[in-house]
Amino acid sequence: MTHRHDGGAPGAFDEAHRALRDLVLAATVRIHRAGVGYAPDEPGTFLGSGFFIAPNWVLTCAHVVHGGEGGDVAVIHQSGPDQAASAVAGEVVATLPDRAGQLPSGSWPAPDLALVRLREPVGHDCVYVSERPTAYVGEGKLLYAGWTVVGGQLQILDGPIEVQGTLGGWTTGVQMRLGHNDLPYGVSGGPVVDPQRGEVIGVLKSRTDHGQGGTSTGVERLRTLPAPRGAVNTEHDDVYQAVFHAHDRYHRHRQLPSGSRGATWADAQKRIGARPGRTLDPDERTELLGRLAELPPPAGTRALLDILESLPGLELPQHLPAPRGWRDGLGLLYENARDDGVLKLVLDYAMRVMCADRDSTPSTQSAERALWEWVRQTAAGLDSGYRSSLARRREEWAGRRARPPGHGPDGPGAAPDGTGGAPPRPGTRGPAVPVPAERHDRSAPPGARAPARVAPGLTVLLEVLRRGWEPDRCDWSVSVARPDGDVLRLHEAERTPWDRLAAETAEPLAEAFRRCDAPDRPAPLQAALPHLLLGLPVDAWQLHPGEPPLGVQRPVVVRCSDRDQLPDDGAWGTDEADDHHERQDRWRRLHTHDARAEILDCDDGVRQPVPPVSDLRALAHRTVPVLCRYGEHRYEDDAAALVRIVHAGFGVALWRRRSGRSETVCGEFHRGARQAIDDGVGAELLPEVVHAMRVKLRAGRTEAYWADGIALYYDDPHRPLPGAGDLLEAP
Repeated sequence: MTHRHDGGAPGAFDEAHRALRDLVLAATVRIHRAGVGYAPDEPGTFLGSGFFIAPNWVLTCAHVVHGGEGGDVAVIHQSGPDQAASAVAGEVVATLPDRAGQLPSGSWPAPDLALVRLREPVGHDCVYVSERPTAYVGEGKLLYAGWTVVGGQLQILDGPIEVQGTLGGWTTGVQMRLGHNDLPYGVSGGPVVDPQRGEVIGVLKSRTDHGQGGTSTGVERLRTLPAPRGAVNTEHDDVYQAVFHAHDRYHRHRQLPSGSRGATWADAQKRIGARPGRTLDPDERTELLGRLAELPPPAGTRALLDILESLPGLELPQHLPAPRGWRDGLGLLYENARDDGVLKLVLDYAMRVMCADRDSTPSTQSAERALWEWVRQTAAGLDSGYRSSLARRREEWAGRRARPPGHGPDGPGAAPDGTGGAPPRPGTRGPAVPVPAERHDRSAPPGARAPARVAPGLTVLLEVLRRGWEPDRCDWSVSVARPDGDVLRLHEAERTPWDRLAAETAEPLAEAFRRCDAPDRPAPLQAALPHLLLGLPVDAWQLHPGEPPLGVQRPVVVRCSDRDQLPDDGAWGTDEADDHHERQDRWRRLHTHDARAEILDCDDGVRQPVPPVSDLRALAHRTVPVLCRYGEHRYEDDAAALVRIVHAGFGVALWRRRSGRSETVCGEFHRGARQAIDDGVGAELLPEVVHAMRVKLRAGRTEAYWADGIALYYDDPHRPLPGAGDLLEAP
């Protein structure tokens, strides 16, 4: 369960573990229906357990608070056996998964977590939550606590329980299987504690119907809470950051000299012998996390990942929820660093956090100075060369911070982004994308133009494959594609029914977007679909109830996932190599010349069949095929029309879904499509143009009504899908 060099004292409960037990019980609460009034000990209103994760914040199970009314519950807490119980009203702020306005059928699905915010401030104890994911806990005994009804009376209980593996694999709803102890009714929502490290690692979710034990959910699943749409400038912009910044400051403040004689979590951890990350003692860890919590949080998960990926020799795990806060980044360092370099890695991380891009205010400057002082003192025992490098980095950062915006090292205007031409620092916010070039390049040959410049960035790839022997099911995966062509697969599944595809992909897509999105720069989504289902309305999917569709949130384009299975049209004899070169040539010419829309299936409002592949191949290379009447099924199957376009080598096409709207007037769509394609700034920016139309349509702008139901096929032959088998040219 715990690495030997992490410390720990296996065996029976000793004085240190009794102190830990007291801390756990003091922070464990019970959840009741709202309005318990003067009867807080009435079992009839009891819903389940929970625990204080931060001042005035309670973590419990979603199915526990679901028994409340109108999103309100009562939280009953007491700090010790001799203390009177107190009731305070609480508001359910967030649940995972988000079931706003929906009643679950059966048990609440994993991860089954809920955050409750107290409606008034009260004094109470808080647990210490591990910054490490529970995936690193593989075996051994844990502790649990919770409330239950015994003999008609509410009583708190605790005890050991054994890890027996996981349930759910690498999915976002993975749970830890627990056994070898009874879990009575009411303990759901209580804390699960690693006694060898003295940290809360999970939440009790369920008990088994037959036998002993149950399941728990790792606290790191809170990282999958819906992220704010804009930049996170302060902790209050993101409920996750608000909770854990308050958590880390609380524990740092508890370590400061005070009149309290009670043991703290760091005290108990020291007695146990825990040594976080094999390099920090509990006091040092508590101090560092408290200092990090004084700073504004990362601008987003992508900014934090940029910092972590810039650290030398650090390999990030890919199947866990990506880190979201400064403390999460520290937790990753523990498991992914060499034994001989952990401390330097921690110090390098702290320096990068200190130097991250943020608004400079007196409070942030003070927090940065305090963090530097921690780094300086902690590095005192290291070699002089490393200490000198830390001081040099701080001086360089201070110089950049003091430099007025727009003044590079060579004077005003040295670099348009204010960095003096140097690459942006990890965690900084780069320029927005895309950046259109001038409409025409005067040095370009007649009829050609300079391609629009789109700053390369991360892309989310949803790849769906049809199961030929089970046509009502599909296999799918979610990946992150880097600008250099590397593709990182985050999740995959098999045999998903088509009518469940949108729901099953929601959480993996949300995790991928969280890893890729930058403030005001949502990562585009490429949906690679089977040729028979290119019309699947992925852009209309919603990740969470009440959210805008994906196509409004970000650019969404369609690709073909099974090009090798396209039916043989029989009208054109080309081999695979010729077909690939033709696709590349058509793509290159389209992106270096002005694009022109060609409406293929409608002539002044009269439906006409899409031309055969031989005629489509003869169209000019700057042609963008447009389908006006997709969904009417008058001449042929719509899939066949799209397949002809793909077969003819086109990498860009536009259509609108008209299913059920056969009387829609065509003129405005023809005009809007031609303006978007012919009068735009180039084919490379069509994904952004279509996204902008969807945003305007959502806002009720009449000039965008023509774009209702549009979809964009955008399949770059120079970026083949993983394992697609596309031919590669010698450089």
